[in-house]
Amino acid sequence: MADKKKSRQRIDPSFSSGRERIDDGFSAGERIVGGRRSSRYEEPEYDEDEDEPVVEKPRRSRSRRKPARRPPRRGFFGFIRTTIYWGLVLCLWAGIGLAGLVAYYGSRMPSASTWAIPERPPNVKIAGLDGSLIANRGTTGGEALALSDMSPYIPEAIVAIEDRRFYSHFGFDPIGLGRAFVTNVLTGHAVQGGSTLTQQLAKNLFLSPDRTLERKVQEVLLALWLEHKYTKDQILTMYLNRVYFGSNAYGVEAASRRYFNKSARDVNLGEAAMLAGLVKAPSRLSPARDPAAAEARAQLVLQAMQDQGFISEADIKTAMSQPPTRSKSYWSGAENYVADMVMDQLPKLIGSDIKDDLIVDTTLDMSLEEKAEKALNDVLAKDGKKLNASQASLVSVDATGAIRALVGGRDYAQSQFNRAVTAKRQPGSAFKPFVYTAALEMGLTPNSIRNDAPIKIGNWAPENYEQRYSGPVTLATAVAQSLNTVAAQLVAEVGADQVIKVAHRLGIESDLQANASIALGTSEVSLLELTSAYAAFMNGGFKATPYVVTKVTTAGGKVLYQANVANPPRVMNPDIVANMNAMMAGVIAYGTGKSARIPGWQAAGKSGTTQSFRDALFVGFTSHLTTGVWFGNDDGKSMRKVTGGGLPARAWKDFMIAAHKGLTPAPIFGGGQIIDNGLPVAQSAPNADQPTTIGNIISGTSGGGQAIQQPTLQQRPIQPQIVNQTVANDDPQDLPPANLTDDTNPYSSNTYDTGDIPPADVGDTNPHTATVRPHRSSLLDVILGQ
Repeated sequence: MADKKKSRQRIDPSFSSGRERIDDGFSAGERIVGGRRSSRYEEPEYDEDEDEPVVEKPRRSRSRRKPARRPPRRGFFGFIRTTIYWGLVLCLWAGIGLAGLVAYYGSRMPSASTWAIPERPPNVKIAGLDGSLIANRGTTGGEALALSDMSPYIPEAIVAIEDRRFYSHFGFDPIGLGRAFVTNVLTGHAVQGGSTLTQQLAKNLFLSPDRTLERKVQEVLLALWLEHKYTKDQILTMYLNRVYFGSNAYGVEAASRRYFNKSARDVNLGEAAMLAGLVKAPSRLSPARDPAAAEARAQLVLQAMQDQGFISEADIKTAMSQPPTRSKSYWSGAENYVADMVMDQLPKLIGSDIKDDLIVDTTLDMSLEEKAEKALNDVLAKDGKKLNASQASLVSVDATGAIRALVGGRDYAQSQFNRAVTAKRQPGSAFKPFVYTAALEMGLTPNSIRNDAPIKIGNWAPENYEQRYSGPVTLATAVAQSLNTVAAQLVAEVGADQVIKVAHRLGIESDLQANASIALGTSEVSLLELTSAYAAFMNGGFKATPYVVTKVTTAGGKVLYQANVANPPRVMNPDIVANMNAMMAGVIAYGTGKSARIPGWQAAGKSGTTQSFRDALFVGFTSHLTTGVWFGNDDGKSMRKVTGGGLPARAWKDFMIAAHKGLTPAPIFGGGQIIDNGLPVAQSAPNADQPTTIGNIISGTSGGGQAIQQPTLQQRPIQPQIVNQTVANDDPQDLPPANLTDDTNPYSSNTYDTGDIPPADVGDTNPHTATVRPHRSSLLDVILGQ
């Protein structure tokens, strides 16, 4: 019994038996039976053969825990579904972030109601005498053109290479941006841009070129506004008139003028492709800098145009057959000197700054301008290097002072300094006509006698060019041979102040020093004022104030300025003018200006050479034009014995012959005859039949280009013109003889440098004495009874 009782003793489940099974802490007593939970502890069952109770494996509770599942295989399509899902999520958040950025940067911009297209910087179109274009000036460098006025190839080329979907997008092109992104990723570097033409216009109009996120967002917003407010053609027109093409050219008109010297109206297919190619990199692809790169880029543009259906294969072949563009490195042509003059004068003429597009009509004759530039360059090319002359300038005016041609230097592209207007230099003997005019006004005549001999005025002892002297000579001979001693005597007689008054009255505006050496042109003047002062001799004694602008109008036709030169003041007695012209005609006929003779035309003028051959000038006139020419060096270095009767006279002659081609020859005022009736000319009344208005005196060209017949002077008893025949047959006195040596050459450094300017040792107590040439009997001697 005891064993039986002992065997029936309750034994709790143990976790130490090897037959024991783990069931996550749940016992057999926790089974669900008949829908009910059994008692927590039940009597254990015993094996009949053993005393130990049999422990049954507890069943898993289905209500508390499910069996573990193996993760399913995703596969390729699962990966795609996941990628799409998270991509959409990222896009959603990116869109939210982008909207926030747009809202933030947009809030930093002014209200859209205040947005307006800024005014295009004004352009100044400068036209010549015949209406042809001289130049465009202003910030843009060219006038604005309507889309219909441009060559049709230009907008097609721009759209093809810069924005092929221009006419289909709404200002921002996501497709184009994506295409550019993919292309740049595949190539490894930026080869395409995603900005539309509208975005580029917005950037050019309103924004800075900074590459920032804020600027890009604002660019897109402005592009959307432009597309909403303007049509596609209007946007394209604004773009083409404002985009930068390099070389300071903004807009297609400025670029066409700059690179092809033609209007954008006349650009052909190949030129349009080259212009469109410049937009990407205006400086690097400029045909002025790298023609090969510009041509290669143009080929890409042509191919893009064909891909877009704008042109055919045959059109490309035609464009390829055209000669390549040869563009100069800078704006070139002497007419640009005149354009610069116009821009300097314009604010004063219109009374305000330039605010609107203007059209400026000028007096410049482009045909004469080209002839003038050629004449100077031909002489410089032939003898400039040999004679150490590197620069030259020319001014030509008509009887009213209108500038018909002006060349400010050898090459405008190399130097824009205007040597004809801005530079002031000593005129040398070219100043002497004012000295002789003052003498005639004081009562002398061309036949008055003065002794050509060594003189001393105070401490100054002027000498002639070759230190040779002719003795008694007429004033006419002294002018023709450019005798320094006679001119100095006249200044001493009439006074330096009187000479200065005459010069200022005739048109010299520079300050002149009242000293004895003014006789030899030691005060500096500009070539323009010197030439226009000579025009008073040409037109019969009227002041010829130089001018180049005749009219200024706005693009709408409103006149802002109109030149008025109808009634210039008379500054000289007609008889004095006739006598001065006769004396200056002798300079060309047999004096220092023989190199300036023009076949078939009567001409008058005066040469000038300054100390050490630093400057050489020749100023002269016909009945048609007055022209002045200067040769020298910018640094003031001496030329190799270049005188006014040398290179300047030759260039003057070449230009004047070309300028007078096709015109009927007419005599200069006074016919080259000396008027001397025994009375001082300054005291005699003007001839009754002398014209009193410049309209009757001008002998330039009329509308048809024919020379107007010169009025005839009243006939008076005229004494024969007195000329020293011996001197008249000699070579020009301001040209050194061919056999000069260092011992005899007055310009040798062993003695002193001189020309028409007194040497440095003038005024010495023992002045250098020169030999007086033997005087031969002449007609003057017979008349005077000697």
